[in-house]
Amino acid sequence: MTMSPLNSAYTRRAFLHRGLVLASAAASVPAFLQSSAFGLPMPAWGCSSIPGVPEDHVLVVLQLGGGNDGLNTVVPFGDSTYYKARTSIAIPEAKVLKLTKSGGGGVGLHPQMTGLQSLHDEGMLAIVQGVGYPNPNRSHFKSMDIWQTADTSGTGDGWLGRYVDAQCCGYGKGESGKPDGSQPEPDPSPQAAIAIGREAPLAMQGKINKPIAFENTDLFRWMGADVHGSLVKPYDEITRQGVAAGVDGESNAGFLMRTALDAQVSSDQIRKAVAQRPLVQYPGSDLSRQLQMVASMIRAGLKTRVYYVTHGSFDTHAGQGGENGRHATLLNQFSGALKAFYDDLKEQGNDGRVLTLSFSEFGRRVYQNASQGTDHGTAAPVFLAGPMVKAGLIGEHPSLKDLDEGDLKYKIDFRAVYAGILDQWLKADPKKILEGTFRPVEVVKG
Repeated sequence: MTMSPLNSAYTRRAFLHRGLVLASAAASVPAFLQSSAFGLPMPAWGCSSIPGVPEDHVLVVLQLGGGNDGLNTVVPFGDSTYYKARTSIAIPEAKVLKLTKSGGGGVGLHPQMTGLQSLHDEGMLAIVQGVGYPNPNRSHFKSMDIWQTADTSGTGDGWLGRYVDAQCCGYGKGESGKPDGSQPEPDPSPQAAIAIGREAPLAMQGKINKPIAFENTDLFRWMGADVHGSLVKPYDEITRQGVAAGVDGESNAGFLMRTALDAQVSSDQIRKAVAQRPLVQYPGSDLSRQLQMVASMIRAGLKTRVYYVTHGSFDTHAGQGGENGRHATLLNQFSGALKAFYDDLKEQGNDGRVLTLSFSEFGRRVYQNASQGTDHGTAAPVFLAGPMVKAGLIGEHPSLKDLDEGDLKYKIDFRAVYAGILDQWLKADPKKILEGTFRPVEVVKG
């Protein structure tokens, strides 16, 4: 059971000051842990109840890994150049799902994306067209680093990690909300960000906060008993019996007890949440499994601000297919899972709390290759879902004739999309978190 895949452990002071949120396990938490771990920051400077910050707003990030072909996802069926460029993999106009409630604009969705079409027609889907960045990089790893750091150098901390640092850890906020009027030291808030996967993405790594990451909740637990039964007694002594023996909570032994118990309680809380039966039927895909877990944690009331899931791979160099094929299957899984996720959230009464951002590190080239596939390109659409989004098409579709060495020219900088989410939904300072000035795209209605 790990808190982060990186070698960036929490400090002893940080653990002793706060630790994980243990409120759900109050009946079983030793007294000294209740007195300190439950002593969460005062409202003016903690992860919850920061003035002006909507603590109930959640962001879910859905990464389409591998470079999704945006032109066969949001199809420019009104442009004859599209059909000339893709003689065997283009989507026939008659099969394209039309976006009539947005006026269409000569673009529509791949025929396997009926779920997203439904979200669009319900006013719960925004499609930001032509998203990219200057001097695009066509390497999967470098371009993904650029998207995840919000820096075209692809270096530094993750943009979501900086958000959590600022909003949930007090890093660089400059407030003085402690009872004695002093400014708090920044502290990690592990449950503020959760990634579903073997390791947490760079986007969620901050200077202070490191997210929880797990692929399966069965693995997110203490597994010592599986190794050997003789480990159970020492572990129990560390976490519980040592407290009864009068171990000082501020001592090194107390630190070990706090660390072990914090991890155990967090594991119990998350595993209990995910064990709930969903309120709707999800399609049978790995992405559906991930989003079902996220919906269960939201339903259980976890104070998590950001969740991260992944879907792929979209690296369709050969045999991509058009209305059918591997790419079509991936889009069907993406569309069906996201629709089921919002149906579940609606049944819970939580759909209005959750905005989902879906992106890929780059799009594909305009012209198909000799292997009936597409090669690495540049600009691509970004999807935003939820009842709060400014539904419909945002921005213009890039020209298929005015190209940059065979690739689409981006219309909207991806950091302007991030700025819109930070400013309008998370109520955070985009300039500070993105470490630059980008005019926010209007992504939230009103």
